[in-house]
Amino acid sequence: MTDSVRRRVLASLALAAALPLGAQAQTWPAKPIRIVVAYPAGGVSDVVARALGDKLSERLVTPVVVENKAGAGGTIGMDAVAKAAPDGYTLGFSAISPLVLNPHLGTPPYDATRDIVPVASVMYSPVLLLGTQAAKERDFRSLLATAKAQPGQVRWATSGLASLGHIMLEHIMQGSGVQITHVPYKGGGQQLNDALSGQFEVLSTNAGPAVMQQIKAGKLHPLAVGAPARLTTLPNVPTLGELGLPAANLNSVFGMFAPAGVPAAVLERLNAEINRALALPDIQARLEASDNVPTGGSAEAFRRQIAAESQSNARIIRAANIRLN
Repeated sequence: MTDSVRRRVLASLALAAALPLGAQAQTWPAKPIRIVVAYPAGGVSDVVARALGDKLSERLVTPVVVENKAGAGGTIGMDAVAKAAPDGYTLGFSAISPLVLNPHLGTPPYDATRDIVPVASVMYSPVLLLGTQAAKERDFRSLLATAKAQPGQVRWATSGLASLGHIMLEHIMQGSGVQITHVPYKGGGQQLNDALSGQFEVLSTNAGPAVMQQIKAGKLHPLAVGAPARLTTLPNVPTLGELGLPAANLNSVFGMFAPAGVPAAVLERLNAEINRALALPDIQARLEASDNVPTGGSAEAFRRQIAAESQSNARIIRAANIRLN
């Protein structure tokens, strides 16, 4: 960067900081935008956030920087978003679970309904229920029969306590009357490694290239899927809704968020640009290649979805007495 360019950038940043929020909404964006991804680098969510960041940078004619703040099931990243200045220059990319689950699990460092606002729904990621080499069963009903005949003998691994997979497991046990042993991990990496060595019978995990590769290799076998419809890549695998467990038929919904207080005009522009990006063939192809499905829509529709899922999950969290602290 030359000295003259650096001076112009610094001047624009100083001007933007000096303007009141209403005026900033008219001149926005006047400096780089930061997207806080609430998960580690290299995963599907990180790849999608960076692809969207590139499209936003082109449309808004400003740099978009992605910063990974992983940990605590997305809470660390979303806390950074909640505490950022409400000027439209900090966004968060996360599953909705830190908003719909964490408020019922203890005392999160932010108020999910007061401190953070939805900008746009981006995608949903199906949740696969997979049998490992330790499981003899090749379909979900047979697995439930085994769990009923041998209470607690079937072990189910999730990415963590109070994760979406854990919530699905609680719904399944409540809906079918079986007892299954929960094996919580701290993230998905070690969980997948242990699945391949048969350390437990079942795992729940988001769809993605690494998992699909192991399914194709025959090292993991799909039993069911949490999704609105069957996956085109696994057409013979039923959804949990088809199997009579609609409450457990959950999937990971991801979206873009902002600190509460961002000017409405800025939020509207961001929503429009994200929806425009999601309609692009290359973005859709990138999502569909990893079995993720683009969503989009209005911020208000996204807010209603989050509120409805929060109420639904609160009931199962209370019934199962799940706590983080």
